[in-house]
Amino acid sequence: MRDVRLSDGVIALSPLCPDDAEVHLAGEDEELVRRLSGGPGTREGVEAYLRHCEEQWAKAGSLRAFGIRAGVDETLAGTIDLRFEAEGLAPGQVNVAYGLYPTWRGRGLASRAVLLACRYAAGAGGKEAVIQVEPDNAASAAVARRTGFTPGGQRFGADGTLLDQYVRGLGDPGINGPAAT
Repeated sequence: MRDVRLSDGVIALSPLCPDDAEVHLAGEDEELVRRLSGGPGTREGVEAYLRHCEEQWAKAGSLRAFGIRAGVDETLAGTIDLRFEAEGLAPGQVNVAYGLYPTWRGRGLASRAVLLACRYAAGAGGKEAVIQVEPDNAASAAVARRTGFTPGGQRFGADGTLLDQYVRGLGDPGINGPAAT
């Protein structure tokens, strides 16, 4: 599973690994910390998380964490995680969470990554993708809408944060197609 590579010709997704730690730490900003990680990363913490991601890939665990890679040298531009089991998900639902480093934002890369990740999730048995965003996160909500997700209600996370949910069936047109290389 660690050899998975998805591409649409502009970006590629491949499993996160410990070698990504330095670029990830350098790309982390206040927005990513607030929306995704809950606190600034440390080298030790990021390396431990990336080892966990690698272990999840090795055992086909419920977390599939990808690096979003862009440019001819496939520079790490951000991350996208699929969780096949998570709080607030029904059986068959897959949570999709993504973030780009500041220099890569505003180029449509998150939308491309979501579509590629949804193709992967469909092939791995997921029935419906769910994107959960805080109501003030207009950029992530826009990505959800651009990629065919529709509003699916609201819920409170374990920490009490209100989340807007966007859903998309993984059998929808445009999800399945040649993307893996």
